[in-house]
This record gives sequence, structure tokens and C-alpha cells, in this order.
Amino acid sequence: MASPGAAGSIRLDKLLWFLRFARSRSIAQAMVEAGHIRLDGRRITRSSCAVHAGSTLVLPVGERIEVLRLLSLPLRRGPAPEAQACYQRLDPGVLPPAPMAIDADGNALHPEDPDRPIQ
Repeated sequence: MASPGAAGSIRLDKLLWFLRFARSRSIAQAMVEAGHIRLDGRRITRSSCAVHAGSTLVLPVGERIEVLRLLSLPLRRGPAPEAQACYQRLDPGVLPPAPMAIDADGNALHPEDPDRPIQ
């Protein structure tokens, strides 16, 4: 069997696992099948979808959305620096700043009145 780089494409679930956006391949499959991933602007729900170098991926990572351009296809699930060398993060646009939850003294701020700490 040829390596992913030689074939010119790789399965989406395997790519997410190789690039360390999912801790296991089954978690990557669940992310894709839930419809949380966009490939070149299209919503993808099949984990077997082929991904090529130069493609653009949009995926949720924790509380933020990551927009990535694939520079090359990974050959294995290696260390994080090796995985990060395979893609470039793109700016998803200007996001509004997150509201402050804690003031400079370490007190939690009230949602309606950001100047008043919660007692």
C-alpha cells in the first residue's frame, strides 16, 4: 500500500488524527459525521472524504474555530511540531474580543455589570 503522501490524498478522519486535532481516529470520525468540519467551503459528513495538499479546512477546536490550509500531507502521527509543519493557520476574520470574566484583582465579574465583582 502506498503512503498517503505518494497517493496525493488522505482520508479526512485519518488526517485529523495525524494532525493531532483528535485524540483517536474514532473521535475524528465522530467529529466529521456530526458535520463540524468544512473542506474547501463544503460541509463534510463522510469521514472517508479524500483531502489533498492545498485544501482549506475549517474545524472547531475547543471554544474557537480554526481555519487551516494544508501545506503537505502527514505520513504518520508524529510529534506535534511535525504535525504543525503540515498546515498553516489562517485568520478566520476579526472576532469580537471576549468579555472579561475576571478583573485585575482576581474577582469574577457580574455578567450584566462588568464593573461589579460577584460577592
